[in-house]
Amino acid sequence: MNRLILKPGREKSLKRRHPWVFSGSIARIDGDPQAGDAIAVCSADGVVLAVAAYSPQSQIRARVWDWTVQNIDAAFIAHRITRAAGSRVAVPSDVTDGVRLVHGESDGLPGVVADRYGDTVVVQLLSTGAERWRDAIADALAGLSGVARVIERSDADVRALEGLESRSGLLRGAAAKEPLIVSEHGLKFSVDAEQGHKTGFYLDQRDNRLALRKLARGKTVLDCFCYSGGFALNALAGGAAAVMAIDSSGPALQAARANAALNQLDGAEWLEADVFKTLRVFRDAGRTFDLIVLDPPKLAPTAAHAEKAARAYKDINLLGFKLLKPGGVLMSYSCSGGISPDLFQKIVAGAALDAGVDARIEGWLHGAADHPVALNFPEGEYLKGLLLNIGV
Repeated sequence: MNRLILKPGREKSLKRRHPWVFSGSIARIDGDPQAGDAIAVCSADGVVLAVAAYSPQSQIRARVWDWTVQNIDAAFIAHRITRAAGSRVAVPSDVTDGVRLVHGESDGLPGVVADRYGDTVVVQLLSTGAERWRDAIADALAGLSGVARVIERSDADVRALEGLESRSGLLRGAAAKEPLIVSEHGLKFSVDAEQGHKTGFYLDQRDNRLALRKLARGKTVLDCFCYSGGFALNALAGGAAAVMAIDSSGPALQAARANAALNQLDGAEWLEADVFKTLRVFRDAGRTFDLIVLDPPKLAPTAAHAEKAARAYKDINLLGFKLLKPGGVLMSYSCSGGISPDLFQKIVAGAALDAGVDARIEGWLHGAADHPVALNFPEGEYLKGLLLNIGV
């Protein structure tokens, strides 16, 4: 096996079992590994610390497969996928038939994301190692009980950082004859597995959508970056007095309206507009709401983007606080891996200070249980949120 030799003293994170090896920590490469090949990661004195997938173009030069197993093959991949999928049995089928089966590094499958919607699995392969084992991953997912097809959505921007081109399309099985629908806490949502965001739906917000439903009765609700209407429809289902949902994407709003009709929920106002600009217009017009959801897209994919993203997060949270009625509630999220939970809380605190409101944290919001976070990989907690209340 080819070997990656670390610089002296750069093995500490590997010994803590953090699964990434950055380019700056490498002394040399012994051999001629190709993109996606398994490579032994060694300390400066030659001790093998892990076996990883090699990525010659990425700043994350290697992603650890395992700390002891030497032979990475189709059987290894199948075992990891079966193990990950089996751990999701804790998500009750009467709650949802949409479940994340594989959550990347937290399941020991770096760069592999797989979401199941009924009998359909949608997979994203986001690293060279995942790409190298594309067929084995597809076969293992297709072999899970009740799976009729596997669709690939490897079209995320992060693939470019790995030197990979976009891929999408049917990987295994036959195309579905009926629209793909996922049920969640009694609501139904159409999933666009071929063109929608990520794998077609945001399963990570499942618990937070239900939390909003429980808060919405009698409230005026503003849902920003509403996508296909997940929060807005839960607000209506919870008895909200009025709901306005904003997104800049016409197709997303079309899907949201269709989901409202699917659930026979009327009363939402769907606005196609730039959220930042619209919130300023609302502020200048003196509009206010009882409950506001801020769930923007990823603004900082890596820590290098954090400073610019922090300004945007502060701006939108400042506007959110300004638009809240006295005693109002703000649910504010960041799905940016480059923004830590501590930094996000500091950003929102600064926004509250500038808005001149006294805000209290009533809850910390996270991804659903089928999006686990490995203790040795805090970066896996990409979704973080705050439930905030401002004084009367």
